[in-house]
Amino acid sequence: MNRFPPLHRRTWLATALAAAATLPGLAQAQSPAYPAKPVTFVVPFAAGSATDQLARALGQSFTEQTGQSVVVDNRAGASGMIAAQYVAKAPADGYMVLITTNTTHAANEHLYRKLPYDPVKDFAPVTGLGKGGQVLVVNASAPYKNVAELLAAAKKNPGKMSFGSGSSSSRVAGEMLKQMAHVDILHVPYKSNPLAITDLLGGQIDMMITDTSTGVPQIKAGKLRALAYSTQRRSTQLPDVPTLDEAGVKGYDMGYWFAAYAPAGTPAPVVAKLNDVLGKATKSAAAKGFFDGSGSEAWTTTPEELARFQAGETRKWGQVIKAAGIEAE
Repeated sequence: MNRFPPLHRRTWLATALAAAATLPGLAQAQSPAYPAKPVTFVVPFAAGSATDQLARALGQSFTEQTGQSVVVDNRAGASGMIAAQYVAKAPADGYMVLITTNTTHAANEHLYRKLPYDPVKDFAPVTGLGKGGQVLVVNASAPYKNVAELLAAAKKNPGKMSFGSGSSSSRVAGEMLKQMAHVDILHVPYKSNPLAITDLLGGQIDMMITDTSTGVPQIKAGKLRALAYSTQRRSTQLPDVPTLDEAGVKGYDMGYWFAAYAPAGTPAPVVAKLNDVLGKATKSAAAKGFFDGSGSEAWTTTPEELARFQAGETRKWGQVIKAAGIEAE
């Protein structure tokens, strides 16, 4: 004979299961620890770009730490907006992470009248990843041996020389040079810096200011000539290359940064786990190889620190873009 009537028995069973679910063992079994499956790192730029190289280095350490594989998904184009929008609309479960730069999260809102994503509301900041500078390069066969000669040629031929860019960092750096040096140089946009480098090597454009991880290999191969570095401290990779400030463009200072973001609403414990794993990943041998090879450096934050930093950078980039006279598209 049943001890409980059917209805009471079902109620008792539901209560018992709910109580049991609070036990650590069963709760863990029902909600496996993050990450329980492969994680995708979405990169807003093409394979071979600095952000792509960093994402792959971090992914290697992520797998070593968690046992879960990492898929790097390059969604280049539209100044990073394609990738940012994609992640903004992804499930907020930690399995889609945007490995990005100041392009998508500080500059774009000043460069475009309408973004398909909100850099603040659509994302959960995870951690900063790294910081670096850029290098002004020309084709090795070009006649310009230094910044003074390049700017003299630009002033002699207003509107006839061109510079390429494959990211907003590269774009703003070039526009800032135009404004501060008082030269008229045509801007040619590309989907990524490596694509712009290809045209620079082919003679389709005259110059560009690119991230060092993209430019230094071509410089060391003798295909590009480095004229100046974009921050006010020289690159450790190019110690003999003067800064633009040293080269005569007084006050010039423009760098870039990398950071990780998850979709807004990602649970705090998952964000904390990502922060911990990615923070450790920046110290891995693979990441160190990237930072040393690109002339950049590791830089990590708490999610709250990244949010505050992003807000300050957004204001800074807005001021730079406005001062450079760049009209929103």
